Amino acid sequence: MADLSAFKITQRWPAQHPDRIQLYSLPTPNGVKVSIALEELGLPYEPHTINIGQNETWGPEFLSLNPNGKIPAIIDPDGPGGKPFALWESGAILIYLAEKTGKLLPADPTARYETIQWVMFQMAAVGPMFGQLGFFHKFAGKDYEDKRPRDRYAAESKRLLGVLEGRLTGRDWIMGADYTIADIALLGWVRNLVGFYGAGELVHYASLKAVPAWLERGLARPAVQRGLEIPRRPA
Repeated sequence: MADLSAFKITQRWPAQHPDRIQLYSLPTPNGVKVSIALEELGLPYEPHTINIGQNETWGPEFLSLNPNGKIPAIIDPDGPGGKPFALWESGAILIYLAEKTGKLLPADPTARYETIQWVMFQMAAVGPMFGQLGFFHKFAGKDYEDKRPRDRYAAESKRLLGVLEGRLTGRDWIMGADYTIADIALLGWVRNLVGFYGAGELVHYASLKAVPAWLERGLARPAVQRGLEIPRRPA
């Protein structure tokens, strides 16, 4: 049985199954990347709901694991060298889990780095831009009389969707025939943009063909359907 007592976060969220990967998350577009990957890979894990609405990521227990105060984060009791290993940043976790299992990331070096390239595209561009559009279109920013910030993020989000449309035209998945962590990184964000954020009209989503078809294929995967609901949101 793994001993995770050295990790302060386990004092606040005790591990009932310390031999499993501990997931600290919430089903946000970033959070579901890891839960979907864990479901796709079939790795045993124990999810812990982190209530970001109650600022739980800013408590000392969570900050002891991720000093940046963001979900998701994990502890793998069977990390490199067989020792417990903590990791944060969703993109880094996706790469780690893929390399740990030898799945969802091509073995060929060229294809491997191309896949990671698209994960970084999501991390550096899609997530920040879609998130800002969500703030200015759905949340507090929607009340600003000056619509220039919203329009700026809408235009950039539309451009990024165009990049995805070009990549996915004639392909089932980002890397072609193979479903990878690049798809997992992007699915939740595109789903959120046109669903929860309700920004489809702003970014002319209906004019796209390849992206909606790809999103439909992704959301039909049983592991994706499960991962989108893990951990359960606070009551």
